[in-house]
Amino acid sequence: METFLTALLSATVMGAIISALLNLLLKSKLEKITNDIKNQSEQISIIFKSQYTWREQSLAELLGPVNMLLNRTDTAFNRLTANNKFVEAKILKESNEKIRDLLLLKGHLIPLELIPDANKLVEHFDRYLEEYEKIRGGQNPDLDAPFVFVGPKGYPFPRSSADQFQVKYKEMWLEVYGNR
Repeated sequence: METFLTALLSATVMGAIISALLNLLLKSKLEKITNDIKNQSEQISIIFKSQYTWREQSLAELLGPVNMLLNRTDTAFNRLTANNKFVEAKILKESNEKIRDLLLLKGHLIPLELIPDANKLVEHFDRYLEEYEKIRGGQNPDLDAPFVFVGPKGYPFPRSSADQFQVKYKEMWLEVYGNR
């Protein structure tokens, strides 16, 4: 009987020791897994916040203004008549210049898929502004000079590129702000 009690006591003590060791081992493993999940979650959160912030910034500083300026140039171009050269001399030139400058200065906010379209727009606006300076002059434009069109010279307005910017603006706006 004494042997049985000794064996039982030894088995109980050994079981308790093994249980305590397994508990410590599993606890540290569980803590490591919990910390790994927490770290990955924080990294995902940082990435998501960074992407969201970039989208907001792209909308506010680039796509929104470019969208409005493209709408302005469309409206002005539709109003362009032989008797209203002010529209070209002020509205079209200013808008073209502002769009080009935004694309050049805020290039880091251009969605990657729009880079080729941005390049086409910049090329057109550069050529337009160069021709404008030749035909109309600097600060005080010659309103008697002919209209400036660079399409016939191989630099037509890249309508599909402008459309892509406006589509992306609407798409990103809905992603960021929802259907308000």
